Amino acid sequence: MRSLYVVTHPEAAHHVEGIVGGWHDSMLTGAGKNAAAAIARVLREEIPVGAKVELISSDLLRARQTADEVSALFDLETIVEPRLREKSYGEAEGRPQQWLDQRFIPPPALGDRMNHDEGIRGSETRGEFARRVYAAIQEILGHDCEHQVIVTHGGALTFVVSAWIEMPFQSLGSVRFCAPAGSITRLRQDDFYRNREVVRLGDTRHLDA
Repeated sequence: MRSLYVVTHPEAAHHVEGIVGGWHDSMLTGAGKNAAAAIARVLREEIPVGAKVELISSDLLRARQTADEVSALFDLETIVEPRLREKSYGEAEGRPQQWLDQRFIPPPALGDRMNHDEGIRGSETRGEFARRVYAAIQEILGHDCEHQVIVTHGGALTFVVSAWIEMPFQSLGSVRFCAPAGSITRLRQDDFYRNREVVRLGDTRHLDA
């Protein structure tokens, strides 16, 4: 049986400062670091001791800081994967969220949502975002490993899960899987039917402990 544990990094500075994240390289807050430690502990409880484990993380600081807690507890090297980054918001990154909200052009309800221009210079389209995350997950799933921990971002999680369930690219225009900051999503493939399950989506029970 194969299991993926998809972690969305916990609270980072841009969350509390009210600025646009994306590729803006903010760090975890104190609360975020505590949450990252809790994530590492619950993963250690869930993954059998002695099992082969792989740790892959977005290269952005807030994700790497989260991965560091897991790395220390499991004594693992982190594989850094830039394609697991959050969506790029171009020139809006690091600016107040209000700045982005005033300029953002919402996608149409129908039509070409994947290549929609949101009106923000340098930002990724939904299609560009999805393609790079899909490519990263396809490569990760090519690794021979029973347990894989993937540390990424809330927006990227949608395409991680979509890639896992093999959702066709042309169906991604409106899909969204919601997961709070600091959550763990458990994905599993059984050995007999080879079905790919979404066992838990956006679990945050460890944050209440």
